[in-house]
Amino acid sequence: MNILLTAVNAKYIHSNLAVHSLRAYAAAYGDSGYKDQIEVAEFTINQYEAVILQEIYRKKPDILAFSCYIWNMRLVLELIEDVRLVLPETKIWLGGPEASYDGEALLRSHPEVDLILVGEGERTFLRLMDYYLGGRGALEQIPGILWRETAEGRREAEAAVGALPGVIRQNRELAEYLPMDELPFVYERPEDFTNKILYYESSRGCPFSCSYCLSSIDKRVRFRSPELVKRELQVFLDHRVPQVKFVDRTFNCDHRHAMEIWRYILEHDNGVTNFHFEIEADLLRPEELELLGRMRPGLVQLEIGVQSANEQTLEAVHRRTDFGKIAEVVKQISARHNIHQHLDLIAGLPYEAYESFRRSFDMVYSLHPQELQLGFLKVLKGSLMEADAEQYGIVYSLRPVYEVLRTRWLSYGEVLRLKAVEEMLEVYYNSQQFSHTIRALEEVFPSPFALYEALADFYERKGTPGSAYSRAQRLEYLREFAHEADPKRGQWYDEQLILDLYLRENAKTRPEWAEDPALYREERAAFYRREEEERRYLKDYEGYNWKQLGKMTHLEHFSLRNGEAGGHWILFDYRNRDPLTKDASAREVNINR
Repeated sequence: MNILLTAVNAKYIHSNLAVHSLRAYAAAYGDSGYKDQIEVAEFTINQYEAVILQEIYRKKPDILAFSCYIWNMRLVLELIEDVRLVLPETKIWLGGPEASYDGEALLRSHPEVDLILVGEGERTFLRLMDYYLGGRGALEQIPGILWRETAEGRREAEAAVGALPGVIRQNRELAEYLPMDELPFVYERPEDFTNKILYYESSRGCPFSCSYCLSSIDKRVRFRSPELVKRELQVFLDHRVPQVKFVDRTFNCDHRHAMEIWRYILEHDNGVTNFHFEIEADLLRPEELELLGRMRPGLVQLEIGVQSANEQTLEAVHRRTDFGKIAEVVKQISARHNIHQHLDLIAGLPYEAYESFRRSFDMVYSLHPQELQLGFLKVLKGSLMEADAEQYGIVYSLRPVYEVLRTRWLSYGEVLRLKAVEEMLEVYYNSQQFSHTIRALEEVFPSPFALYEALADFYERKGTPGSAYSRAQRLEYLREFAHEADPKRGQWYDEQLILDLYLRENAKTRPEWAEDPALYREERAAFYRREEEERRYLKDYEGYNWKQLGKMTHLEHFSLRNGEAGGHWILFDYRNRDPLTKDASAREVNINR
């Protein structure tokens, strides 16, 4: 018998910790033969359904198990309908947060499904392997599962192929919470995850009660032993893994735990690996801030959930945060310019009208994080928000991803308007590809939100919202918008756009409106000839002649300085980049020395 644990991820670069954890647990604690009979397959929601079906069919599993989340549930349910047609004898199992809640209704509405795992899956999956592969125990004795019997009452394991869906059985008792140290490490061979973000958990559960989050249901926070965590992190460091994302819901909820792990990362930095943590900023203590301040630029990035600056909103969703403290901490971290900060806002929460959200946006934007995510409320099954939705007049899609459509304070039209603002924010702020031009435009508008709102209106007038564009096309649109918004400073915007262009790439094709490089051909050649001899600015380019230096770097003339007349030259060095923004090193140079 062969079992296929299947993940359908949101992006190719993602990996699915859940399916690898199930396989590793069964291999560590089950019979030695289990591992050889359990395979993992990972796909993405961007692949054609027919391609995924084809790959599953080729493997012909006896048991096909899917890890289910809000982003893949619709695709999974469509897939299993076709799997049942082409592999009628294959048993289909579902697990994960999207299948766990109201599994009985899911079994009744989808007769293709044979069994559902509820809650934490590792121990339950092992006992299922003992039953199906080892011939031990009984389904009735396995906690945390729902399964289907035939109309004749025979057990699902013995059901005749093609029998009509019958009685649904369940063991409502959930498996006991696992001690975190009992979980096997799934990345003993990191090379098997090349070009993937690796996800790691040093704790499960969350001490907070945010009503929109399923983590609030599990109040019992369990930690993996720091010494064990350190040994496992060293595997990532030894293999120079590019990025590791901790999936702990609030990594710094335990001060000692966070300090010990952060200190280890600092002391064993390999100069390459980046570690991502989701934290509560207002919990950070001075010693934690001091430690974070000593991190290599790019070693750590922090995701901070602000969600709203409206106190009434935060109280309604049971979120006890102090925006003033958050702002203070974010500014302290920003001052060191060594940690990428990702701040989150959620639109569609109770008491957050359009104008209120505008204020929240402007307050968070003023902190200038590297990334500001404008998300929309998802009313998750089993969350406190689902129970409160009617009370707050929250209307949301009944299909995954259960996103808000309107509330008592926010109309559907306003939600759509915020969606357009979100797109502009992603393209022109979070991409960090137009930062100087955007900074110049911020001076023209009464608030940051007003800027992105106007950009959204501009795209709508052009009749092109939601389209996919190249960076060059986005640049041209931003230029047109800037000239329209502030025609008196057209040349200043043009130069800022050129600055943004060359900070990100050594572009070989220049916009038609850019200054003709032939005007300063001799000055550029003279600069690089002197640089070949003196190496005043390009010390990392030994062994290259002046022509090669001119191709590997870029020298640009600018006529304005801070919007006023003042010609100067900027040298862009692409071997040296800002670890947070990925911009090339740029410095003013004297070409007439």
